[in-house]
Amino acid sequence: MEAVLYIVIPAYNEEANIEQCVKDWYPIIEKHPGGGLSRLVIINDGSKDCTYEKLLALAENRALLQPLTKPNSGHGPTLLYGYHYAIDHDADWIFQTDSDGQTNPAEFEQFWRKKGECDAIIGNRIERGDGKGRKYVENTVCFLLRMIFGIKVQDANAPFRLMKAALVDKYIRKLPEDFNIPNIMFTTYFVYFKERVLFIPISFKPRVQGKNSINMKKIVKIGWKALGDFIRLRREIND
Repeated sequence: MEAVLYIVIPAYNEEANIEQCVKDWYPIIEKHPGGGLSRLVIINDGSKDCTYEKLLALAENRALLQPLTKPNSGHGPTLLYGYHYAIDHDADWIFQTDSDGQTNPAEFEQFWRKKGECDAIIGNRIERGDGKGRKYVENTVCFLLRMIFGIKVQDANAPFRLMKAALVDKYIRKLPEDFNIPNIMFTTYFVYFKERVLFIPISFKPRVQGKNSINMKKIVKIGWKALGDFIRLRREIND
């Protein structure tokens, strides 16, 4: 049987980008409909603009588009919400990306073709269109993961990843529902426990419209909390 694919995309105040996001990613889910069970799941994280209303309108003539909405909790908890949703609805594969137009849908197929060889395929953003500051943050994260967990990765947090739903289900309960950076920890678990994971270079464009809700002040705050979380999770990793 054809594999059931759930594309999970969080969205917060993305009314300027959400229509293009759907136009970019809906053809992918149409190409891999999973016998009509695959879904493009876009989760409105308590936006203050018209993101959700636009999603509902876009879904009227797109049967495989599933808009969801929830109170604002941040990017990480929204990802976990989407992953739980995909698992609960019997997805075989979960693909995650963001709604800001920085990733390229044309690069999806190379990931899909590799799914028979790996249980997780994660993007590696060699060139960062979001600036040197974000690249520095990513480098710092990878350094901490090497020091604390003893793993070596080049990009732990790329929002372009195809993961077997059963693999996500294997590790998702290790994380609290309000965890800020779940993708980093999924990458960490996959590599630390020697799962079948592959990293593939991807492009990463600058944001065209809208404003990123995560600024450097928030990144520093999240970073300090992440350091404590990494140390705690390292202690618990074999529980």
